[in-house]
Amino acid sequence: MAYAGLAAALLASAVAVIIVWEATWWQTVAFALAPDLAVLYGIAPGLARGQLHPRAVALYNALHRFWGPLGLAMVALAAGLPLGYLAGAIAWGFHVAFDRAIGLRLRSPDGFQGPDSDPRQPELESD
Repeated sequence: MAYAGLAAALLASAVAVIIVWEATWWQTVAFALAPDLAVLYGIAPGLARGQLHPRAVALYNALHRFWGPLGLAMVALAAGLPLGYLAGAIAWGFHVAFDRAIGLRLRSPDGFQGPDSDPRQPELESD
């Protein structure tokens, strides 16, 4: 439940940055969808249903952690980049939070996902 609330707040924030400060929208869409490019990289014949090829696990896990969007937001603000990049960082964070809210987790080295696939990934308590 906590991830769903976070996802809703991030989505509202991204929309607000686009509307209120007239940021361009293409970065928002690109950064919201980009983390799943790792899934395309991980498609291969002979894998079990839901399994990602091990070659793509590191990329998938890196793109599905909150430090990526946080880093992008910090760089965008510090470097004075256009606000579209801030909206993109927020949208990337939304993607990660939404995935967690619907039960998707990081991948284990063999490409499967589950609540225990990475014990270093903290879980938010649900209500």
